[in-house]
Amino acid sequence: MSNIQVTVSPIDGSEYVTREQANSEQINLCIETAYAAQKQWRKTPIAERAKICHQMIDQLIKEKADIGKELAWMMGRPIRYGEGEVLGMEERARHMIDIAETSLRTVELATKPGFSRYIKREALGIVFVIAPWNFPFLTAINAIIPALMAGNSVILKHSAQTPLCAERLVNAFNQAGSATGVFQFLHLSHDSTADIIKHPKINHVCFTGSVAAGASVEKSAAGRFIGLGLELGGKDPAYIRADVDLDAAVETVIDGAFFNSGQSCCGIERIYVDASIYDAFIEKACAVINQYQLGRSDDPATTLGPMVKPAAADFVRDQVKQAVELGATAHIDEQHFPLSKPGSAYLAPQLLSNVTHQMRIMTEESFGPVVGVQKVDTDQQAIDLMNDSEFGLTAAIFTSDIARGIELGEQLETGTFFINRCDYLDPALAWTGVKNSGRGCTLSSMGYEQLTRPKSFHIKTQL
Repeated sequence: MSNIQVTVSPIDGSEYVTREQANSEQINLCIETAYAAQKQWRKTPIAERAKICHQMIDQLIKEKADIGKELAWMMGRPIRYGEGEVLGMEERARHMIDIAETSLRTVELATKPGFSRYIKREALGIVFVIAPWNFPFLTAINAIIPALMAGNSVILKHSAQTPLCAERLVNAFNQAGSATGVFQFLHLSHDSTADIIKHPKINHVCFTGSVAAGASVEKSAAGRFIGLGLELGGKDPAYIRADVDLDAAVETVIDGAFFNSGQSCCGIERIYVDASIYDAFIEKACAVINQYQLGRSDDPATTLGPMVKPAAADFVRDQVKQAVELGATAHIDEQHFPLSKPGSAYLAPQLLSNVTHQMRIMTEESFGPVVGVQKVDTDQQAIDLMNDSEFGLTAAIFTSDIARGIELGEQLETGTFFINRCDYLDPALAWTGVKNSGRGCTLSSMGYEQLTRPKSFHIKTQL
């Protein structure tokens, strides 16, 4: 079996990057190096860790134009948006760096005569980060920065679709003058990835990807009693109430559905609209969608790039076909997007009305530029439909009645609830999911909890 990893560009189907996957000897050396490096890194003052991590981000910001080009070729992000991911990564990284000292502070307990009692947060050891291709810097940084700031060493395995991202992240960290082995990357096969999860010196795994792959991670870690952070799938809903500013709601929710060609775990995949404004919503939404420019992601005029691979596009085409066969109405004329062809990574955006939860398009993760829109008559009907899903990553309600919106949000089974926005991660808030959207938490001060362990000190000072 070949150990050469090939990245095929969705732009034209060409081989863009080839890399040799690590063998068992290289993997063992990486783990042993990480283990030794972490012993010293955990003793490094937080202020010094922060300086190195900030310098790492400084370097990546300098490289943002080149990174934008690489993303366009590796995973199809329109080049006009490529630098935006780097800037979003910077926001998350700097926030997590800046809150590290407070988040990791020793907990001093109330005075008790004859005793000194406190709780420290200690590093776990080696954190193995398995990152996806769709937002390869944003998702990876969620785990990398807090893991490093907490005193752990990190081994990064990036998607075979975006291997250059791993290389840039580690190179930027090393340029900051860190100790050798604190942050490393490996290009790996699935079997080697599973072997690393099983390795006794791996202390925690952070994974972002599909539900099926998350189950494989759990299986590999079974019986090891290590921590797992699993950010998995989503079928995120939005509810448009009758009292909204409809133009603003349409603009926001359509961008939330179609940005990155819909390839976002927290993108909007289903929309519920009050019956009184349903027809107006459909009309306005279609007008916005028809303004997209489907094209090569290296073309500055493109606003909707190809999907990551033809098979992913054909999967969405099958969902749309099944929905139409069951009575859904497709509103977007594919001829308006001539690059869209069966068997191609280029897929026309689509909006479907007259949909129901008997259709795959409303229950199965699409991860593409399509959204179903369903009419509802009451708030309760909307809430019931929004909760009728195996996923629970984010959910959004668009309304001018904030108090009522919050009341409805309390009833939603979701990790993050939005009012009048969607598809955004605020690094000051915990990023988490429920049901098949995973478990664990990144970002915010809570993100440090799963990357450290509490150690209690109970000292009797008087004999």
